[in-house]
Amino acid sequence: MKTEIKRRDFVTKCFKAGVTGCTFLYGNSLLVRDYVKQVQKPDLKSLTYCGYKCTVECSLYRATIENNNEMKKKAFEEFKWKEKFGVDFDADKVFCFGCKPKDKPLSINVNACAVRKCAIEKGHDCCIECNGLTACDKELWKNFPQFKEKVIEMQKSYQSA
Repeated sequence: MKTEIKRRDFVTKCFKAGVTGCTFLYGNSLLVRDYVKQVQKPDLKSLTYCGYKCTVECSLYRATIENNNEMKKKAFEEFKWKEKFGVDFDADKVFCFGCKPKDKPLSINVNACAVRKCAIEKGHDCCIECNGLTACDKELWKNFPQFKEKVIEMQKSYQSA
């Protein structure tokens, strides 16, 4: 006895069978992977006190790592060290290894950072631990409001995990 099946029905049944098979084979690992991404807390030790992660994308950090005086001069001007800290350019004084260097000195800008000072005073590894972050009006947040929003999002994922 021959049963006629329409092409559309055949394709639909094959698709459903394929999806079901894939779900059985990979479903648990896919679900677990998504769950782990959602509940994974940010590693506070690898972040700076403000929630940034120092990389060579930062011109001053890169200039410091590469010990490039021209790049340091550009970063000095870009970050307005003369206006902010009242210092003239000196390649030996213009550097930054981040705000949590283990065996490196702290730079002028790091020593002046109000967010860093506040986090240290409160005993935090990063300001995303602080309940007052959303209301914080430190200069860093005023100058970089979009960055503050990203840090607040990190804080939400940190608190929900």
